[in-house]
This record gives sequence, structure tokens and C-alpha cells, in this order.
Amino acid sequence: MSQVIVVGGGLAGLSAAHTVLERGGRVVLLDKNSFLGGNSTKATSGINGALTSTQIELKIPDSPAQFYEDTAKSARDLLDPELVRVLTYNSSSAVEWLQHKFKLDLSLVSRLGGHSQPRTHRGKERFPGMTITYALMEALEELGEKEPDRIRIVKRARVTRLIKEHDQIVGVEYVQVSKGSGESSPEVEHGPVILATGGYAADFTEQSLIKKYRPEIYDLPTTNGDWSTGDGIKMTLGVGGNAVTLDKVQVHPTGLVDPNEPDAKVKFLAAEALRGCGGILLDAKGKRFCDELGHRDYVTGKMWDNQGPFRLILNSAAGKEIEWHCKHYSGRGLMKHYTSGKALAKEMGVSEDVFKDTFLAYNDVASGAKKDPFGKKYFANTPLRMEDSFWVAIVTPVLHFTMGGVQITADAEVCGGGEGKASQRIPGLFAAGEVAGGVHGANRLGGSSLLGCV
Repeated sequence: MSQVIVVGGGLAGLSAAHTVLERGGRVVLLDKNSFLGGNSTKATSGINGALTSTQIELKIPDSPAQFYEDTAKSARDLLDPELVRVLTYNSSSAVEWLQHKFKLDLSLVSRLGGHSQPRTHRGKERFPGMTITYALMEALEELGEKEPDRIRIVKRARVTRLIKEHDQIVGVEYVQVSKGSGESSPEVEHGPVILATGGYAADFTEQSLIKKYRPEIYDLPTTNGDWSTGDGIKMTLGVGGNAVTLDKVQVHPTGLVDPNEPDAKVKFLAAEALRGCGGILLDAKGKRFCDELGHRDYVTGKMWDNQGPFRLILNSAAGKEIEWHCKHYSGRGLMKHYTSGKALAKEMGVSEDVFKDTFLAYNDVASGAKKDPFGKKYFANTPLRMEDSFWVAIVTPVLHFTMGGVQITADAEVCGGGEGKASQRIPGLFAAGEVAGGVHGANRLGGSSLLGCV
């Protein structure tokens, strides 16, 4: 069997490489960085799965059909039923592949915004993106040492061109990037290509896709590494491939503001799981302004409609449920612990009475005594009490994920031939992960990014 070329060493590329190897193939994996992992290592909430063995053990009454419906609502008018069906109905097997093949702990399950059931899986320690991606990375590197004829990993290899012959992709051209001596002469690898190059949420280059399609958000900070420049999309367009919905860029509501560097262009993400565990969002006046578990674009929109700085606060019960995250953020100076609601109110310059009113109103809707004015339906770790302690972070909207990308079929084949000609596949070219457009429609649900990679 000829080798398969995987471009990109994040979770999508690593999953693709392992899958090819499982089927008896040979792989060369190229990554432009000096390290593997990409943005996958930064994922903080977990991976979605519906009807997993873990959910069944926890008696969570989920199903692929429910997951499909939740994803369809989030995708809105850009729903691609075929792609969403592949994503949601294969989610359980994806999670269990990680658990069984790589012995990963994914025993904690939380509910993120837009989900009708808890289905976002993570382990007890560290960020799930890091633990999942490192497990696949280490297994692949170990296999590369044992069977170098089956798997080669080439780092600092920036792919510059897809090689097209007789209307099919037959390989790639790349240059080796060295810190001291710049770029090498072009080198070539031959074989079918799987693009796993990620998105463009840090594309601040001269040919920026964000500047072209969403100039109004170009100046926002990002959670992405500087490698997220849409390389795979640009190369695909260069060989006549299709791209879809490049204007659909997800602005996540809770980027963490470092008090020592508030204007930093790159920010850590406050995991959506913090809100899933019961965290609430407050404006500068100490009042709630949204359903904290609404879709990400809704929460971000509400932040833009209200007065910041905005704070994400978790009471002691919520903080204990997601303790590793809170301590990690605190250690980086991005989250602060307050001994009481009174201490927090003083820090914010807000009267205690306002805080008391906010907490009482929230407790009333959480208990079912009143209806939430923002439509929130799911409440965890209530009630909120002034005498309790709180974990608190200042948060701001950040560029986070790009729903747009290359057009694919349900079999991950890249399409070409111009706008609207989805049936015209480009032989020899496939895409996985964030580079693949149309999977999430208008808005991605939390926990579905890692899933889309696997």
C-alpha cells in the first residue's frame, strides 16, 4: 500500500494517522511546528459523546438523536444533515476508541451550552485536550521508533503546495523550516493527502481569511496558536477546491483576562465546563445578563450589549467540581479566590445589596419558584450564598474556532469544481478536524471540536 500523507499534527492528524495504521497502511505526518499537538492541546472542556458506556453508567438518558437535534439547532440555517449525522451518530464509538485504545480517563461528564444532556467527557486531572492529544502523540511516536517503515513524523515541515496531476492530488511539496538557516529547498512526498491543518482563528497574515471575511472582528484577541493561519484552506483553493462559510468564525465569550497583561493578543480560554458546573456571568454592576448555558454566539452577543468588565464566578461547590481547572487558572494569575460575596462586591465596587439581590433572584429560578428572565433551564451547584467563597475570573470575547473550511462529503473527501458543486470530489484529497467546513453550521457546540477531530 502506498503511503498516506497527513498534514498537521493536532488531534485530527494524529487520529487520522492512527486510523490509517490500524488498517495496515503507511503514514508520513508533516507538521510545520517543532512540536505536535496544535490547538487540540488547548481544549479545556472535553469531548462530546452520546450513548457512551460512561453515560450509561452515570444513568444519563442521552441518545445520538438528541445530540443530532442539539447540533442542528446550533447549526441553524447552515445545517448539513449528512455531516451532522456522521458527527453525532459516531460520537460514542469515537469516545470509546479513545478510552479503550489509549486507556484514557474520560469518566467525568458535564453539560455545556446548547446541550440537552450532559455529554462532554473529560478526565479528573489536567485539560482534556492535552491528555487526549498527548496520549495519541506518544503512541504514534513510540510506533515510529518501533516501525519506522510504517510511520514517519517530520516536524518543522511547512507544506506549501498540493501536487495535482490529471485532476487528482498525488502528493505535497514542503520546506523544512529551521530557526537559524530559514527554509530548505522544496521537498516532495507522494501519496493521497489528508489535510488536518486546523482553522484560521489566528490568521493575521497579509492574506488573512478573517480580515477578508470578518474584518469587524479582526482586532479581537484569540485563543489560538500562531500556526492557525488557514494553510490547508488556501492550498485547497489553489488547486480548485471549494471552501464554505468562511465568514463563520466563533467568538467565544470567556477568554481569560490577565490583570497584568489585559491587552494580550493571545488569551487562555475559561472552559465552558466552568459554566456547566454552575458558574454564572456578571456585568460591571454585579448583575446577570444572559443564560450562561446559551449558545456561544448568543452569550458573546449579550456581552457586547452590556457593560463590562465581565466576571465569571463559581461558588465553592462548583469550584470543587472543577477544582483542577480553577487551581490551574489561579496559578497563572487568571482567576482569584474570594472568601465571601462581600469581599467580591467590595473588589467590584458594587453594593452588597446588589449582590444579595442577584443571588436571591438566581436561587429563585434555580429552585423553580420563578422563571428565569433569560430562559436558563439547567442549574448546577445552587444555591448561591453571600457567606460562601468564590472563584472569580474577568472574561472577554475571543476568536476561538472557525466553522468555515474546505467543503467535504460525509466520507471526508474534499470537493471541488466551484461553488455549489458538492458532488465533484477531488480524488486523493481528504480533510479532518477544523479545516473541514460545514460540519458545525453557523455555530459549534462546546465539546464538538475534539469530536470532529476523532
